[in-house]
Order: sequence, then structure tokens, then C-alpha cells
Amino acid sequence: MKRLFLTLIAMLALHTLPAQVVFETEWRTEADYVVYVTDWESEADLVVYRTEWRSEADDEDGMWYTSEWESEADYTIYYTEWRSEADLIVFFTEWRSEAGWRNEEKKK
Repeated sequence: MKRLFLTLIAMLALHTLPAQVVFETEWRTEADYVVYVTDWESEADLVVYRTEWRSEADDEDGMWYTSEWESEADYTIYYTEWRSEADLIVFFTEWRSEAGWRNEEKKK
């Protein structure tokens, strides 16, 4: 019984861990990904919905929670003004239902 209880607690803890918590750095050399923000959804590799709640961040659907602390983040990102420098092109949406990958080849 005790073993089952501990297993359930561990599964619940792993399920609630956020997967796309990002930290925005000012230095390109510290970034895991260089990101260019486009004004056009059709140009994006990923359509991102920024959530205010860490528990909503998910690695599959483009939901990002921006952390104030680099140590909490899964990814460190740097925003560039130049599309040619970017590893990832994103479009920010106001609608949660629109978030997701548009270019599956960029998905890691």
C-alpha cells in the first residue's frame, strides 16, 4: 500500500512539472535558442501563447511561461532583430487555441 501511494505521488509530481518555462536573456551567448518574432502567423515555426500561469506551460502546444529566474527555466531564449540569425521564428497569439507548431522539423 505504501509503495502504491509513493508511486502515485511521484506520477502526480511529474505530470504537473511545466515543460516550456522560458527565461529571456540579454546575451546571445547565454541562449539555448535565438528567436525572431514575426508579425505574420504564416511565417512562424511556432505560434506561442504566453500564459501567466506556470502550471499551463506545456512542451507540445506552444504555451510559454516566462520566468524571472534562469534557474527555473527549461530554455533560455534571446530575441534577435534579424530573421537570418534565428533558430526559431515565432508568432505570439492572443488566443490559446491557436498555439502550436507550424513547422514540425523545428520541434525538438
